[in-house]
Amino acid sequence: MPTDVSIWLRKQREARGWTRSEMARQLIAAGRARGDRQLPGIDGMCHNIYRWERGGPLSERYQLHYCQAFGIQLAQFAPGPLPEPAAAPPVVAWADEATVPGGAAGTARAAVPAVVTWTGPAMAHGRPLTSGRVPARHDPAPPEFTFAAYREAERPGLGEFSVEREVLMAAHEGSEHAERAERRDVGPATMEQLRADVRRLSTELITGETLASFLEMRRVRARIFRVLDQQLWPRDQADLYFLLGCLADLMAAAASELGYPQAAEELIRSGWAYASAIDHHPLMAHLRLQLANIVYWYNQPQQARDLAEDGLRYLSEGPNGAYLHVRYAAAAAQLGDADGAYRAISQGRDAREREHTDDVVEMGGEFASSRASHMRNIGTALTDIEGAGREASDELERAVAAFEAGPGRGEQHWFAGKPLASIDLAIIYLRSGALDAATATLTPVLSLPVEQRVNALTSRLRLVRTELHRPVYGRSAPAQDLDAQIEEFGRDTMPAGLHSLPGAPS
Repeated sequence: MPTDVSIWLRKQREARGWTRSEMARQLIAAGRARGDRQLPGIDGMCHNIYRWERGGPLSERYQLHYCQAFGIQLAQFAPGPLPEPAAAPPVVAWADEATVPGGAAGTARAAVPAVVTWTGPAMAHGRPLTSGRVPARHDPAPPEFTFAAYREAERPGLGEFSVEREVLMAAHEGSEHAERAERRDVGPATMEQLRADVRRLSTELITGETLASFLEMRRVRARIFRVLDQQLWPRDQADLYFLLGCLADLMAAAASELGYPQAAEELIRSGWAYASAIDHHPLMAHLRLQLANIVYWYNQPQQARDLAEDGLRYLSEGPNGAYLHVRYAAAAAQLGDADGAYRAISQGRDAREREHTDDVVEMGGEFASSRASHMRNIGTALTDIEGAGREASDELERAVAAFEAGPGRGEQHWFAGKPLASIDLAIIYLRSGALDAATATLTPVLSLPVEQRVNALTSRLRLVRTELHRPVYGRSAPAQDLDAQIEEFGRDTMPAGLHSLPGAPS
């Protein structure tokens, strides 16, 4: 609620033709002149001025700064209601007794009161033009000034309301807000660097440096958090939310590979919040895909199928749409739904062939599944369909050949893609009784360095051990030897090594 003081402050400012931004600069300059170095910036001071002019309490510290800015003494601060207009017609004069019409200087000194009413911020020859009676130069006390913003405000009958004043002040307020809105504390170079960092990390993650990539992702995320605390344009905030959603997706994949599925799920939820805030469907689809992959490799096929199906509501074309289809197929196959699996495989092939690109695919790496990976995913789904062994082996052999040929133009291969295809081939060989072929196929896999022994590999190798324990292999020494190698591989994985470190959760 405006008070006499708040109205006085506003009228003093308006009379000088100062916007709130200019008033803020004057107060900061006045405070510094008085030795006050703990003042807020222009934006913070503008907010304070807005509050004070709406009736907010004003401390004595800022009263002194106002006095300094207005060029008055503290005793003259906020003199109260404006005086009634004088009965005599006003005399326009310079603030000097020599220019007062009539009589000698002494007469002028004796006749005029110590109040000057300003009709506006008009200036002449660098000196204020005053209306009313002018105090003599030798009066013992300086005058108390009251101001009106515009001449329109003094017209009889309008009172406090003036169309001209309200329109002009609305324009001033809009200009002040626009001044703050156009400020941008982050430049295009910073935004491009952050985007380049996320693209780089998306590629690094699929090369096998999982822990190092995760730590770097956390550093980049912290930098984005700091940038978000600054003054941004709306499109900057949307871009940063997109990058944070991508980082959450990548960090979830890394956390899962490091053996922390609960942390991965929490990261996915945070990424979903950013993607939902900007309504970015391709990113939302990939977050669903990432979570479907995580729960699939942790042997939760029903949840994986449901997540893939939900992801297809947001995206059903291009590399990631195709990946969602075949992830659904793999989960359906594990659940015994062969028809659903075949249908999803066919839809995935069609989706892969349709031309499509979006912001997520353009990030590359983890966000753009290669054709070799697509074939491997189809082979994985077929492996779990009863009677589809021949189809599965054909698809997996094509996938292995594609991995060995290297990525196509604009593609990158996940380091675990070829080993997973080899594991699935070994499962098919063992089901047909070809133990030697299975052993030869798994030998390169079991020689992978510890830092590349991620959960997806150990999860799939459990199916190999299940096949080795079937009665057909009985007490076969080669089968037992291969089983022992797989068990040793599982003990020396990266997640197992990290969990054995001091302070790691049990």
